[in-house]
Amino acid sequence: MRKNDARKLDHKTLEQIRIRAVEQVQAGESPEVVIRSLGFNRDCIYDWLARYRVGGWGALKAKPLYGRPKKMTGKQIRWIYDTITMKNALQLKCPYALWTRGMIRQLIAKRFRINLSLVSVGRLLAQLGLTCQKPLFRAYQQNRSLVEQWLKKEFPRIKAQAKRLKATIYFEDEAGVRSDVHSGKTWAVRGQTPIVRVTGARFGMNLISAVSPRGEMKFMVIHGTMAAKQFCEFLRRLIHNARRPIFLIVDGHPTHRAKKVSTFVKSTHGKLRLFFLPPYSPELNPDEFVWNDLKNNGVGRSAIVGPDQMKVTVMSHMRSLQKNSEKIRSFFQAPETKYAA
Repeated sequence: MRKNDARKLDHKTLEQIRIRAVEQVQAGESPEVVIRSLGFNRDCIYDWLARYRVGGWGALKAKPLYGRPKKMTGKQIRWIYDTITMKNALQLKCPYALWTRGMIRQLIAKRFRINLSLVSVGRLLAQLGLTCQKPLFRAYQQNRSLVEQWLKKEFPRIKAQAKRLKATIYFEDEAGVRSDVHSGKTWAVRGQTPIVRVTGARFGMNLISAVSPRGEMKFMVIHGTMAAKQFCEFLRRLIHNARRPIFLIVDGHPTHRAKKVSTFVKSTHGKLRLFFLPPYSPELNPDEFVWNDLKNNGVGRSAIVGPDQMKVTVMSHMRSLQKNSEKIRSFFQAPETKYAA
């Protein structure tokens, strides 16, 4: 892209460009994207951010207002932005994988010999359009190239084949729910932590489910541990009275690849087919949201006092979810699962 020459612009226009650019960054847009759209040299945006950091909006005027000397240069701010957005904290020998204001403060002091308060570090991050967010964790064993191949080639091919055969696509997963899982908050007098009486015993339930982009959900309670026998029983129920062929997408669990399962699938004569997600990629499976919903909005908010009561709670929540096709469809609208909608 051809770069714009700021020297050819009048002072008023250049002033408005600077202010608009900094506003866009503070609204959450990447500095790289902002400056690229304006056609200016990459270093400009970080120089403008450095000037704003010292003197506010007045420092971006054609004739900047003079104030205290700058603590950080545009080049230094650019390095901080690139480091936080492109590197894991462990790569710089930090004690944790997640960035904190304290760690960033130490990094700045060590590299540039500039001492900032935690408040100043927080203000700098906000000015760069960075916010503190809960991260998504990914298995380091995940092969990103296999994920890309699944998204761009394999699943589109499965989807096209399902359309041609008028088959229904389901995503399947299993999970265990324990009696000691808790989530949510409740109201209480300030300073007095509320107490909810539950059983101290630990017990759980194992379940299996499958969801479709149409908002359909099938589930089954597993008695004992998950094995090929239990999985085949679920498959048998899944295709029972099904008017269309079923394409079931599963992970690479050994149970799903068992000989007994392969034999059963072949016996359906095309009524059922299995497809496998890339290894270590649960984020690609919309059925994961079933378990999140059960644990966070079902069992996790209930006072579990015994196995029978837990079973009633789990079954009630799962049946309610099964009837809520709109919510099931929403599981296919997350950034990582939207491809499957």
